[in-house]
Amino acid sequence: MTIKQPLVTAATPGVAGTSAPGSRLNILHVVPTYLPATRYGGPIYSVHALCKHLASAGHNVTVFTTNVDGDGESDVPLGTPVLLDGVKVCYFPSHRGRRLYWSPPMWRALETSLAGFDVVHLHSVFLWPTWAAARVARRLQVPYVVSPRGMLVKDLVRRKSRLVKSAWIALIEKRNIEHCALVHFTAELERREFAAFGFRVSRECVVPNGADVRAMDAIEDPAHDIRQAVAGGPYLLFLGRLSWKKGLDRLIAAMPHIEGHRLVIAGNDEEGYLDTIHALLRQHGVNDKVTLLPRFVSGADKAALYRGAALFALPSYSENFGNTVTEAMAFGCPAVVTSEVGAAGLVQASGCGAVTTEKGLVATLQSLLADPDKLRAQGQAGRVWAVDHLSWESVALAMADQYRRLATARNA
Repeated sequence: MTIKQPLVTAATPGVAGTSAPGSRLNILHVVPTYLPATRYGGPIYSVHALCKHLASAGHNVTVFTTNVDGDGESDVPLGTPVLLDGVKVCYFPSHRGRRLYWSPPMWRALETSLAGFDVVHLHSVFLWPTWAAARVARRLQVPYVVSPRGMLVKDLVRRKSRLVKSAWIALIEKRNIEHCALVHFTAELERREFAAFGFRVSRECVVPNGADVRAMDAIEDPAHDIRQAVAGGPYLLFLGRLSWKKGLDRLIAAMPHIEGHRLVIAGNDEEGYLDTIHALLRQHGVNDKVTLLPRFVSGADKAALYRGAALFALPSYSENFGNTVTEAMAFGCPAVVTSEVGAAGLVQASGCGAVTTEKGLVATLQSLLADPDKLRAQGQAGRVWAVDHLSWESVALAMADQYRRLATARNA
């Protein structure tokens, strides 16, 4: 995906001044990476979907981000805003300090334009862009929202770069969070994980990610490998980044006990996890029961996989939300998730499948697959719930309400 459409405007984004309560809001989103850098998974899609539907609702939405895309760079203009689905996206270069997304041009843009926004929404922690935006927002007294996006989980901090991240929290992140106007979570599970850090915050909200409920009505021809996978007989589906965090070892270990169904694993391998998956298949003797599609899947390919699956499984070790769960719901595909998945609450509330544990995974899968009629009814329940409660229009409306409260308090 290449973004080259310039936004024709002579104005600096957001400098038109703050808006009155109840009117159009000037909203700045700051996120380290953005479309077309899809390798970074769910947050790329969910942040853009939120921005897109805020813009559709009439708000002035701007995104500050970098052009970092793995070891390379996205093919996007720098220094000139581009229009993407009604959202003004400003890409800034990051040369040195790329692991932290350090960008002096972004700093200068924050300094000159942030005061003109009603509210700033920061996505992620532990990275330079959100630290920089929080610092400027505090100085200019612009209210800012922090969405940790699943990065503030004590177990994950212990597993990866514990000393570095603990120091970052103490020296930087604690101040960023405790001085923000609102902390936004996508699930109650994420809120509980966050609470373990003991931060003192003034306000919290839980607004889930949405689902593209219109996508379930689109019918297009999928790619050849997808058609082969779907036609190979009844299957369980895993779709998402190939990562240890997703619990694929749990799912593969369950397959020797699952009769009459294959497992289709589809998703991009950005972490070099594919070799581990092959080793797990050999270890459990299920090479002939598993179809691997180690590539990025979207559009008609994704739709075909969800529509053809008996159920979708996400047995993650940690998942602040789980966009693929709401996708499955939108396509009427029942879901089985572990309790560590943030969207587990939606599975329970909608009745679209089951929430289980690592020990109970096999029994749960066996029980559901043994009753196809019940499984179809659960899939339909998920579809209805997604349409009624998880449209991106309703999610954007809920977030706009939160922003407006902050803007009103600032203008009071």
